[in-house]
Amino acid sequence: MFQGILISKDDAAYRATVQAIGEEVLPDGDVTVRVGWSTLNYKDGLAITGRAPVVRRFPMIPGIDFAGTVVDSRHAAWKVGDRVLLNGWGVGETHCGGLAEMARVKGDWLIALPAEFSARQAMAIGTAGYTAMLCVMALEKHGVKPGDGEVLVTGANGGVGSVAIALLPRLGYTVVASTGRLGESAYLTGLGATTVIDRSELSAPGKPLGKERWAGVIDTVGSHTLANACATTRYGGAVAACGLAGGMDFPSSVAPFILRGVTLCGIDSVMAPLALRQAAWSRLACDLDIAKLDAMTREVALAEAPALAEQLLAGQVRGRLVVRLSGEN
Repeated sequence: MFQGILISKDDAAYRATVQAIGEEVLPDGDVTVRVGWSTLNYKDGLAITGRAPVVRRFPMIPGIDFAGTVVDSRHAAWKVGDRVLLNGWGVGETHCGGLAEMARVKGDWLIALPAEFSARQAMAIGTAGYTAMLCVMALEKHGVKPGDGEVLVTGANGGVGSVAIALLPRLGYTVVASTGRLGESAYLTGLGATTVIDRSELSAPGKPLGKERWAGVIDTVGSHTLANACATTRYGGAVAACGLAGGMDFPSSVAPFILRGVTLCGIDSVMAPLALRQAAWSRLACDLDIAKLDAMTREVALAEAPALAEQLLAGQVRGRLVVRLSGEN
């Protein structure tokens, strides 16, 4: 038996409770991992609360991330004692995930824990930070350079936004942070933002084209915010879209893409190929300031996770929540 969050659903209710779980709940897989640390992401909040149909089989252990130590392996790439991490691959949705002391997964989904990070630090980064790095890499691939102008980061107080703001200035970019919590401006400027704006400047219905401002954008919100970000991106700029906290709709037109040559880059962290994952984590090991990571991270116990999931969806959490399980580093 091991401790974890187990989600169940029947005609009476949708439940997510911290409890003792038997190993028979773990799905098929060729690697078993003792989980040291996990994290809470927006998707985990949706899964735990049942606010959206994230979980597609029951019972389910939520948690789209984990880092830990291999305790059993039938996979050629991994042996007992290896330190590994996982992001995505449907874990916590269709395959039991990381918010428990044990996980069993396919070895092909794992990557080696970078030597530069402890397991706790890797989960302080988690899918949010890994996604932020994918966004930065997409802007770079499109040719957005530090001297080209301001880079907008929306949903700035969240996990993706916080890590993106910590990464970009270190690479030479000037960052404008958009947030609904202006009282957190000192936190955002401490991470590296030069300017903080109220999200209301972007969240209302806008015009197909606005005044050109952004050389690049990392958007975690979607809907009108994404539409307005595209409409105000400079000629030839790029927008990396990775979130939909504001909605899945895209109330815009093709005007920014045809008349200004703006590129909209969709960022998927769940099914990204292994080589891209490894590249993103290698970049994080080089480009992320650990002191800034610590400043955005709050450590919590597993028992706190269900209540924090509600706060996360309500926009009451800033930065990263790292969840202590076995606590191994």
